[in-house]
Amino acid sequence: MDSSILKPASELAGTNKAHFPNESVDYRRARQDLLTKEIELRRQIERVAELRRALPPGGEVKKNYVFEGENGKVNFADLFDGKQTLAVYSYMFGPQRQTPCPMCTSFMSTWEHKLPDIEQRIGFVFIARSPIARLIEAKKARGWTRHKVFSDISGDYTRDYVSAEDADVPGYSVFTQRDGTIRHFWSGEMSGTMADPQQDPRGAPDFDPLWTILDTTPEGRGTDWYPKLAY
Repeated sequence: MDSSILKPASELAGTNKAHFPNESVDYRRARQDLLTKEIELRRQIERVAELRRALPPGGEVKKNYVFEGENGKVNFADLFDGKQTLAVYSYMFGPQRQTPCPMCTSFMSTWEHKLPDIEQRIGFVFIARSPIARLIEAKKARGWTRHKVFSDISGDYTRDYVSAEDADVPGYSVFTQRDGTIRHFWSGEMSGTMADPQQDPRGAPDFDPLWTILDTTPEGRGTDWYPKLAY
């Protein structure tokens, strides 16, 4: 995106014709200022996405990771399912857990009906450290039919791309397969230690529409509420 050809965000915001019943002059003035910031945010999202796409080639995946899927064992290359790009979400459901992580479960639930769209362009799988039977049972309990779940049997993949200590933490990574070579492209690297003061740790971009929706409300995300497996 060539910033030299972009109109100032305030100029674009000035074309806004929206007005709502009984709003005050102060509200409209503040809303116009906020609209300018929202346009700037949209541009920043675009700039960061461009920088991400322009990353140099990542490290080659040389290990032959093996996973247990719903139909038996598969190699890492099989997860691409014929696509050139693969996204892997590692969710918190290790053997020590009685139930899956509520936050991961809420997050994954939002994708149930978007996976057919996503899979038009990339492969997308979900990996956890519990035995596959537990993953299948939890998947059925949530009513998921489209999630491709796999057990990281040995933990090799998890230790290499999620947590060197094999900790029960989430992870999101993207890989490419070009000319027979699989490479790591990008992973979320914002840890809890990188959170700003009084901020609930999170990464960017934020993939979960739950939080994006709450960000548009006066209550916001809050500091003492998280999704549950049941209400």
